[in-house]
Amino acid sequence: MIATRDGMRVLRALLALGIGLVCASQLAAQDPRASLVQASARAWLANTDRGDAAQSWKSAGKRFQEAITVDRWAESLKRVRPPLGAMTQRAVLATQFRKNFPGAPDGEYAIVVFSTNFAEKLRGEETLVLQREPDSVWRIIGYTIR
Repeated sequence: MIATRDGMRVLRALLALGIGLVCASQLAAQDPRASLVQASARAWLANTDRGDAAQSWKSAGKRFQEAITVDRWAESLKRVRPPLGAMTQRAVLATQFRKNFPGAPDGEYAIVVFSTNFAEKLRGEETLVLQREPDSVWRIIGYTIR
């Protein structure tokens, strides 16, 4: 019986070590820019969650601002978000980086996809496209919600 307990301790220690190594390797493999663009996306989404169209438009990238006026953005946000209810949970599904994007010049782009639950809609999906602008700040240039 003692040998079995010792064997179980060793097995548990090896299992914990293996899990730790797997987690550490996944963290090391993540692009270091991912945390930065995810934080930028979440900050921008906080404005949309509050219904603050003016601030979300103001903090968006130049391409976003050129594509839609602040008034039209406010109308769109007012039409789309309230029926969903309050955001209750948001988790990153994927983050990817690209050097080119259809209809845009080569540059630095990121796509962040969130699985988002709202009070009136479970399992929504929000996709944000960010561009690293000349001042090195990642800003939202596209947003879709399904």
